[in-house]
Amino acid sequence: MKYNLLGNTGLKVSELCLGTMTFGGKGWAKAIGSLDQQAVDQLVKRSVDTGINFIDTANVYSEGLAEELTGQSIKNLGLHRDDLVIATKVRGQMGQGPNDSGLTRKHILREVEASLRRLGMDYIDLYQIHSFDPLTPWQETLWVLDDLVKSGKVRYIGASNLAAWQLMKALDFAAYTRVAGFVSLQAHYTIASRELEREIIPLLKDQQVGLLVWSPLAGGLLSGKYKRDGQGEEGSRRVQFDFPPVDKDRAFNILDVLHPMAQAKSVTVAQLALAWLLHQRVVTSVIIGAKKMEQLEDNLKSIDVQFSTEDLQKLDEVSKLPAEYPGWMLEFTIGDRKK
Repeated sequence: MKYNLLGNTGLKVSELCLGTMTFGGKGWAKAIGSLDQQAVDQLVKRSVDTGINFIDTANVYSEGLAEELTGQSIKNLGLHRDDLVIATKVRGQMGQGPNDSGLTRKHILREVEASLRRLGMDYIDLYQIHSFDPLTPWQETLWVLDDLVKSGKVRYIGASNLAAWQLMKALDFAAYTRVAGFVSLQAHYTIASRELEREIIPLLKDQQVGLLVWSPLAGGLLSGKYKRDGQGEEGSRRVQFDFPPVDKDRAFNILDVLHPMAQAKSVTVAQLALAWLLHQRVVTSVIIGAKKMEQLEDNLKSIDVQFSTEDLQKLDEVSKLPAEYPGWMLEFTIGDRKK
């Protein structure tokens, strides 16, 4: 297991991160997974034994139950809290009232205390906003997050699911006012969904912000079990919860390359898809989740997959984004200024 620095910090996180959306199974999360405490303990133990020190959860996963199961598992296994990097999120609907969601000072202060209580911890390593709140000014959100960092309840702050302009606006405000800024972005990125490369990845590189990847197998579509004719879909998660959106024709073109490559390397298609992400230098950590131990074991093996230059060229060719303005114009005009 390799460890990467989280953005422009000195904090080291494992290249694979254990996701917890399969923990609990309450509310909308039933379609993702419904693991009980015993199953959670097994997954957490195996992950930590393999070298994973990074666990990602959120207050909205199973209506808070995922945080409870995560915290209880750490206690049950006798793990040292300070050896782990625990991340959670705030933004989503946590009640029926008009102020039970968003990124307001009121909501964040209430939810951080609720997350700490459910996790059974006195601090959170990485506290992330789960998405954008169009009703709350950035200054209100960043000021209260800075207060949490100064209080010691939160060590670092991160963002998730933002547009490039939103992230840059927040980073600029933090730098200008000298408050804590986002050190990472959690975003969807796969070999079949490379839209992040248009604007966001250049921004992350320029601003030294870490990238945490969610749903790296595109909701299971890149697991290798699905066929163009619909085989493999019966009873699958994508039938119940067809998310995240993906261009399936494009994905199957990529799978047509992944399948023979996986056979030649004696690995699985899922391992190749994860390994491709691990070979992207901008990626800090890839979040893996599992409903069964076999899935976790398969995903863990991705760290051992090696690609030749020819392999990477083949995968890039079949998955690269079509040219789009202003990208093609920028590429056309910078030839005389390249390093």
